[in-house]
Amino acid sequence: MKRLFIKTYGCQMNVYDSARMAELLAPIGYAPAETADEADMVILNTCHIREKAAEKVYSELGKLKQIKTAKAQEGTRMILAVAGCVAQAEGQEIISRQPAVDIVVGPQSYQRLPEMIAKISRGTGHELETDFPAEDKFDSLPAHKSAEGPTAFLTVQEGCDKFCTFCVVPYTRGAEFSRPVEQILAEAKGLCDSDVRELTLLGQNVNAFNGKGLDGEPWSLAKLLYALADVPGLDRLRYVTSHPRDMGEDLITAHKDLEMLMPYLHLPVQAGSDRILQAMNRGHTAADYLRLIDRIRAARPDMAMSGDFIVGFPGESDKDFEDTLALVKTVGYAQAYSFKYSPRPGTPAAALTTQVPEEVKDERLQRLQALLTAQQTDFNVAMVGRTVKVLFENPGRKEGQAIGRSPYLQPVFAEGAVGHIGKIVEVRIEEAMTNSLRGVLVHQAQSEKALAD
Repeated sequence: MKRLFIKTYGCQMNVYDSARMAELLAPIGYAPAETADEADMVILNTCHIREKAAEKVYSELGKLKQIKTAKAQEGTRMILAVAGCVAQAEGQEIISRQPAVDIVVGPQSYQRLPEMIAKISRGTGHELETDFPAEDKFDSLPAHKSAEGPTAFLTVQEGCDKFCTFCVVPYTRGAEFSRPVEQILAEAKGLCDSDVRELTLLGQNVNAFNGKGLDGEPWSLAKLLYALADVPGLDRLRYVTSHPRDMGEDLITAHKDLEMLMPYLHLPVQAGSDRILQAMNRGHTAADYLRLIDRIRAARPDMAMSGDFIVGFPGESDKDFEDTLALVKTVGYAQAYSFKYSPRPGTPAAALTTQVPEEVKDERLQRLQALLTAQQTDFNVAMVGRTVKVLFENPGRKEGQAIGRSPYLQPVFAEGAVGHIGKIVEVRIEEAMTNSLRGVLVHQAQSEKALAD
C-alpha cells in the first residue's frame, strides 16, 4: 500500500476535487497519509484567485523537493504533482521552474492521474495535461458515494462565461459546463446512503446550471433542487457560488417552496458603484442587485445574505468606495468576504493604468471590514434566545461538546451534544460571538428546568 498526501488551497470546489482525486487513486493502491514526509505521492491542489498564489506554490514545492531528495537518497521514490488552477495557468512553467515536479494536471483533467502515474513509474519523464475535457472528467471518475461526515460537497457545474475583468476563472476552469441531472442524482443518493444529511451544490457560477434533465431537456438549478429534495435521507440543501445575472424567478420561488433549502445565500456583488461594476464587466447595476435582494427576501423573509467585495479596483474613487459602503448598509450582510484588488496576469483589469495605491486600498479595506464585521456581529447577537435546528458535524474541544451549523451556516457548539453528531437537533442560543454561537440542547434545557422545578 502506497501513501498519498494532498494539500488543498482555495475554494470548496478544490476540496471536492481533492476528495475525488483520493478516491480515484485508492483502487491503484494509494491510502491517505497524514503528512508529506510519510507520502509516496504528494499533490498540491492549487488556487489562482488570490495575489501571489503561484509564488506560494513554488515556495511549497521548494520544501517538498527537499523531502523528495531525502527519500531518493534512502532508495524511496516520491511522485510530486501540481493540480488545480495554478497548474492550468502556469503549465510547463511549473516544470521549468521546479524540475522536481513529475505531474502537472489542470482541474478538468485529473481523471487521467492513474495513467499519468503509470507513465511516470515507467520513467517516461514529466507529465503535463491542461486540456478542458469537462465531460470526460465526470464520466471517467468513480462513483462518489462516501463522505467523512454528515455534510458533503457535490459539484454540479464548472467554469464561467461571464469574463469579469478581474477574474481568472474562465481561463483556468474553462467555459460553463453543467453535469447531467441523472449523474448528479445518482451521486447524491450514494452520499445519502452513507449518512450524509446536507449537500452543498458547487459551481463557479452554480445558478447558471442547465444540465440535461431526466426528460432530455435542459434543467435549471431550481428544477434540480426540486428533484434533489426527494432524495431519501437528505434534509438540507445549499448551493454556492451564484451570480446576480443568473438568479431566475424559479430559483427565488424554490427558496419559498423548499424548506430544506437553507435560508442562507452567497450572492457576490463585488462593488456598489455602477461605474466600477461596468468596468468589472459584471453586467448589472447596484440598483439591479438591490431589487434582486428585495425579491429574494419577499419570497424568504428570513434569508441571510453573504457576499464578496473587492476594494481598490483600478480607477475606484472615494465616491465609488462610498457607494459600496452604502450598498452594504442597505443590504445588511450576515457574513461577507472582502479583499484588496490584486492584478491577475492575463486579465483585462491587470493592464489598466489606473491602479489604486496600496495604502489607499489598505485604508478602504479596513473600513469595509469593520462595517461587515459589525453587521455579522449584530446578526449573531440577534440569534440569542432563539431556538434553531443545528446539524452537528464534529466533536468540540471539550469533552462531550459537539459543533454543528445553523440554517444560516453559523458554527454552533453545545455541551453534551457529542452523541448527536450526524443529527439535526433543536438548540437554544445562549451566547453570540463574532464567528460562532454557543447553545444548549432544548431537550437538555427542558430536563434541567424540570429538575429545578
